[in-house]
Amino acid sequence: MGPVRIGKREEAVKDKQVGMLMGGGNAEHEVSLKTGAALAKALRSRGYRVSDVLVGEDLAQVLLREKIEVAFVALHGRWGEDGCVQGLLEAMRIPYTGCGVLASALAMDKIYAKRIFKATGLPVAEDLVVAKAAAGEFDPATVPFGYPVVVKPAREGSSVGISIARDAEGLKQAVDTAAGFAGDILLERYVKGREINVGVLDDRALGALEVVPAGEFYDYQAKYHSGGTTQYLFPAPLSEEQNRTVLDLALRAHRALGCSGVSRVEAILDEDGDYFMLEVNTIPGMTEASLIPKIARGVGISFEDLAERLLLGASLKA
Repeated sequence: MGPVRIGKREEAVKDKQVGMLMGGGNAEHEVSLKTGAALAKALRSRGYRVSDVLVGEDLAQVLLREKIEVAFVALHGRWGEDGCVQGLLEAMRIPYTGCGVLASALAMDKIYAKRIFKATGLPVAEDLVVAKAAAGEFDPATVPFGYPVVVKPAREGSSVGISIARDAEGLKQAVDTAAGFAGDILLERYVKGREINVGVLDDRALGALEVVPAGEFYDYQAKYHSGGTTQYLFPAPLSEEQNRTVLDLALRAHRALGCSGVSRVEAILDEDGDYFMLEVNTIPGMTEASLIPKIARGVGISFEDLAERLLLGASLKA
């Protein structure tokens, strides 16, 4: 699956001022800066006029001052991946990359995304939602499934705030920790298995990659500071049926949330051979450690081609 050339569209965008939106005010600020820098370099090598836009509370003024005509959204996490910036860009009538407001908001909230997965028949692990306001009174005895329990803040990315609890004391502490981050708290039955990531680009599943972290799960440390101990297997060592199944599930999850552009869909393949969907990342990382560039490269799409392809798909969605 090679690069797509769009001819007149490509030339038209080269005449416009592209803003690479990166940074932001959340726990993924540094990762976003790396993503934005890599993408900007790739696009400049293809002849696009790209301005680095560090996102803050004055974003609207900066976009006007820099005369940004197309926005490449390279933000991760809250106030960037969750529909907030997308809504501003819609209001300012600036075409942008990736998902629209609704898809961004739904995918960013693990609880609502999971409800949509359930409603559309996608396989998910059993769960319990704890309201952030009630975290202090949480009783571990109310959990309707056994240990271990995965505890996640609903609206954070890059595995920020996620814990695995193995007993009641650990679960109470994990809920307290998650309450310090954004959103309500999602408790899930721990599914032991292999983590499979699928890249979806332009409504097509590119391929499946298996992540083998040195630790118990693919947390922030394993993603960005593993020192080479995390392994990435592409193509994932799956049977033909397992591969076909996870590509289909990933595309269904991408479509169920109304995603566009590129996404990275996470799933677990358990010891019985069953898949459980975890989440959809609507602005996946584009650093040297990121999975989408690895998957794209594995199917013949260079990083430069990938960046250009995403830019040429920029549009208004509202």
